[in-house]
Amino acid sequence: MIKRLVDIAGASLGLLLFSPLFLILAALVKLDSSGPVLFRQERIGRGFTPFLIYKFRTMAADRANEGLCITSRNDARITRVGRWLRATKLDELPQLLNVLIGDMSLVGPRPEVRRYVELFRSEYEQLLSIRPGMTDLASLKYHDEGDVLAQVEDPEAEYVTRILPDKIELGNLYLRRASLLFDLSLILKTVLRLVRPAKK
Repeated sequence: MIKRLVDIAGASLGLLLFSPLFLILAALVKLDSSGPVLFRQERIGRGFTPFLIYKFRTMAADRANEGLCITSRNDARITRVGRWLRATKLDELPQLLNVLIGDMSLVGPRPEVRRYVELFRSEYEQLLSIRPGMTDLASLKYHDEGDVLAQVEDPEAEYVTRILPDKIELGNLYLRRASLLFDLSLILKTVLRLVRPAKK
């Protein structure tokens, strides 16, 4: 109950504070390429219930549903503004709406597409006992996932055989350590990561 109250308060405050930024980003997306400002995609939430996740659109509208479910840095579908939005993680801001609605939490295992959830369905039984989140341990570890996937010959194989199992393990670690204080520490680390990107 406390976690949900924190989610509602945090999402409401975030939407209020970032509303001017939302308008600027929406204009940039619209000016850069034709199509809707927001991208919606089905993800699997708590109790294996599907929901639509919201992001600022970062791909050409007529190509977003082509190709793989994962995206590497050099994916040809990504627009110029989209590349910047992904690098700064600003494309994720509309998920505050998902948090406010109740599909997601501020902190929790990141939601996956149905295809990957079904590949690891038994492992997701426990992870999906709670709402998926905007950030978690895996988000911090794989903040440069697009760069990692761009360096391998088969991005999907790399994701399915190495990255996703590790994300699941990190999700289980979060479940074991979950608390309000731990959530606040992950939110702080996420904010610091955004404002002070790690040097490469």
